[in-house]
Amino acid sequence: MTSIALKMLMGDRARFFGIVTGLTFAALLITQQLAIFLGFMQRAYSLLTDAPQVDVWVMHPELEFSEDLKRMPDSVLDAVRGVAGVEWAMPFHKGMHTATIENSRMAPVTVHGIDDATLVGGPPEMLEGSLEAIRQADAVVVDVEAARGQLAKRAPDGGVVPLAVGDELEINERRAVVAGICRISKPFFWNPVVYMPWSRVGRYQPATTRLLNFAMVRLAPGADPAAVSAEIARRTGMAARTTEQFRRLMIRFVFERTGIAVNFGIAVVLGFLVGCAIAGQTFHNFTIDNLRHFAALKAMGTPNRRLLSMIVLQALTVGAIGWGLGVGLASLFGAATKGTELAFWFPWQLLLVSIGGVVLICVFSAFLSLRRVAAVDPAVVFRS
Repeated sequence: MTSIALKMLMGDRARFFGIVTGLTFAALLITQQLAIFLGFMQRAYSLLTDAPQVDVWVMHPELEFSEDLKRMPDSVLDAVRGVAGVEWAMPFHKGMHTATIENSRMAPVTVHGIDDATLVGGPPEMLEGSLEAIRQADAVVVDVEAARGQLAKRAPDGGVVPLAVGDELEINERRAVVAGICRISKPFFWNPVVYMPWSRVGRYQPATTRLLNFAMVRLAPGADPAAVSAEIARRTGMAARTTEQFRRLMIRFVFERTGIAVNFGIAVVLGFLVGCAIAGQTFHNFTIDNLRHFAALKAMGTPNRRLLSMIVLQALTVGAIGWGLGVGLASLFGAATKGTELAFWFPWQLLLVSIGGVVLICVFSAFLSLRRVAAVDPAVVFRS
């Protein structure tokens, strides 16, 4: 019966390819849109990804997202360092500045100010130069995407010349020298990222007396994160969150305060509904056209259970083919956009979600056909 079911399915090539096309489109849209959404979510907490050594983040109590530049008094840092269970606490500045390239072009940049001595909070990977060189006079480290893009120089012929070690630029009309090129996790926003020592941040941003955005805390071995966080909050009046709590805060912000989740959710639901409509209708029409064959099998003594299993086999076959093609196309899309500004993250768990979506479409399609096959009269085969 398996071979009969497959021959019956693939014998009608037009409808077979129509069903597979519908399922392929559904799997592609579900997988691609979810992968792009997960890529955005990953960028939302890129700051945490690049600082894996930090256990607790101390921040303004009203801060909800890492791009929210609310600041604290510098005295908070000393108070945090005095809490039992804290191995070390380092300052971190994050601010919006303006960079000038070649005395004419201007671009907004995000400046990260890190501790001079330990360089905690610095980029995870250096491509050119060294992070230690940031301690030199006027030295900064620039992320590679910015060096090749928004902060790149223009050649006389109109070409692009990436920013390199030794090049100069201005940040808020003050001289800065590129001492290194780094690679970081892509941030949520597209502004170039520039690193400089904490002690030099005030020179580039003199308009404010508060520079501390975060205090990055490493806990002593055996310290209880919840207890230490509670004590930090009590002493400073600030919020102290573990890395996981901070990550969840930012994810919740994206879900509740932006339309990103809704927009991608609509795209995924539309992909699912279109798949149901195309595959379900086409598979149902395929079954109607083959009712005489099912009636003939029933007239020869084939039980309903066997006929229904044939329908399920046909639905799962087109589902597996459509899912494989859809996921394959989504993977090719991800590979083609790698290294671009498009967010795309394809964890293996996403395969389970896309499989679940395609299986639901197949169940819907099979259900439409199962009732017709179960109710077909064997006498149909003898009618003219």
